[in-house]
Amino acid sequence: MTDAVLFDARADGIAILTINRPDQRNCLSREVREGLRDAWARFESDPALRVAILTGSGDKAFCAGGDLKEMVETGMTVPSRAMFPLPYDSIELSKPTIAAVNGVAFAGGWMIAQACDLCVASTSARFAITEVKVGRASPWAAPLIHMIPQRIMMEIILTGKPITAQRAYEIGLVNRLAEPEALLDAAIALATEILDGAPLSVKAGRDTVMLATEMGRAAALQAARAASEHSYMSQDAQEGPRAFAEKRPPNWQGR
Repeated sequence: MTDAVLFDARADGIAILTINRPDQRNCLSREVREGLRDAWARFESDPALRVAILTGSGDKAFCAGGDLKEMVETGMTVPSRAMFPLPYDSIELSKPTIAAVNGVAFAGGWMIAQACDLCVASTSARFAITEVKVGRASPWAAPLIHMIPQRIMMEIILTGKPITAQRAYEIGLVNRLAEPEALLDAAIALATEILDGAPLSVKAGRDTVMLATEMGRAAALQAARAASEHSYMSQDAQEGPRAFAEKRPPNWQGR
């Protein structure tokens, strides 16, 4: 791991990944991309870690997007799919992720916040898909149609104008808002609520949401039943009702 991305593996099963280049507005420079790739791999490979929170250093920028200087120096045209370490896209992940947006999330910053399963934002955060302002494009934004209405998505992409965290919350891009000083605590609280659930049930639930996003109704129902079978057959499926009957917290084993 490099100091471009900090990794905090907490004892409670939460990993906190922090983009640590506030002087560069936490842009997606080569060292940040490499650091994120390593950090996501570390999170996925550690069975003790169940939820990841991605945030940025400082209070001005979550991530201001790609490194425009690098684009000029390299004459970059179409970036390869593997260039940016995106959860569930170019990075294979099977666990829930939360973006804790502490400042501006512009262009590639919006991209990585959008790629996470959930989003908690500071009330001072701003979001924008700014590619039209620099002659680039935003094909990565296509899945946004499953999160927000079409005409709002159209306006955001065609104008490149920022929206406030409050507006992002109103249109469904953001799950929860928090004051700047309470942002990480709010993200940890959301992660803790996920940790309260049985691990296999959480996985089946996440799979169900993604299957429903990708498929039609009948196909999604059939695929979700198959995805849920492992949790139904697990020891935890017996432990949950037993703990409820005995009026005690469940002891999840993840099997």
